Amino acid sequence: MVRISIPTLPAAPLVAPSGLSILPLPQAASHLAKFLENGKGKTVMLTGAGVSVDSGIRAYRGEKGTYSNPNYKPILYHELVENSDRGDMFRRRYWARSFLGYPPVRDAQPNPTHIYIAALQHLGLAPKLITQNVDNLHRKAFSLLSPKYKQSSILELHGTLAKVHCLKHRHEQPRDTYQEDIANLNPVWNEESKEAERTGRRPRTNPDGDVELHGVDYRSFTVPPCRLCEEEKEDASMVKPNVVFFGETIAPAVRDESLNLITSSSSLLILGTSLATYSAFRLVKLAIEHKKPVLMITTGPTRADPFVGKGLEKMDRIAGEVLGKYLDEAVKTSTGQEVEDVKKYLHTGIVKRPPEVEGPRAEG
Repeated sequence: MVRISIPTLPAAPLVAPSGLSILPLPQAASHLAKFLENGKGKTVMLTGAGVSVDSGIRAYRGEKGTYSNPNYKPILYHELVENSDRGDMFRRRYWARSFLGYPPVRDAQPNPTHIYIAALQHLGLAPKLITQNVDNLHRKAFSLLSPKYKQSSILELHGTLAKVHCLKHRHEQPRDTYQEDIANLNPVWNEESKEAERTGRRPRTNPDGDVELHGVDYRSFTVPPCRLCEEEKEDASMVKPNVVFFGETIAPAVRDESLNLITSSSSLLILGTSLATYSAFRLVKLAIEHKKPVLMITTGPTRADPFVGKGLEKMDRIAGEVLGKYLDEAVKTSTGQEVEDVKKYLHTGIVKRPPEVEGPRAEG
């Protein structure tokens, strides 16, 4: 039997704060400016759950991060797809919890950090983005600045919660459509979801749309089959969100594209992530191996800390503060339609911290 564990990080930083971490904010922004200048418009960005905390979505790790809790047990891929009574119960548990947890993720709005990252793309300073996040917020932010933005500019390494597909025929449909199917088959659960929305008393929601419920009998929950299978008179198939579960491999096309983005880049800018998952960490390893400059702006320990001083620079600080200060100065000395677009939205974005999350932002 293959043992699958949830990636974790050491409790304390592996390295002491460097000079970059204690620079005054204007000097930190100047350092970022030099890094992007040297990138000559071919810098690739890599983001994680830390950039979405200010949109009301908890990070996986860091203070009060879900996966920092050794008692938290997410459903693994092989459990979700298991063709047995046991697998059926896993699917009931997953979809019941996700049905309640998806609306807060769906309704979340970009925060200032998302806007800053979209601005770097729109200005051509770092046009390509790889994100580990499944919340669709980078796309929302980029579409604000550039309604005709290229979807290919953003690679969602772990997929998106905004879509689902069936496993047998790969029929894809919007997540909202499947939410409607769930609501129709589960009126009691639907009423619970509406009540949570009315009162604002939603259960604790994780970045993957899962919520924490205790003492619940999931046997009362009905998981809808794929409606497209039924419409096309094909054998009904189980439905899965377009996200990568623990124990599931990333699609080869996505993996290859992520590797190609790194090899064709001039440098790598890492924002708001602990890099605990190997799919993201290997991109940093590849950049280091190809001797590409790497700058990481994030808080707390990360899996890449051993690379500090060996091709990687780290600012142990909140990424959005550095990006915002840098862009303030950058737009003062630049002209053009793209600059005007950025000025219009630069310090917009909605800050809505997750309940119970205070103080420094946790990173994902």
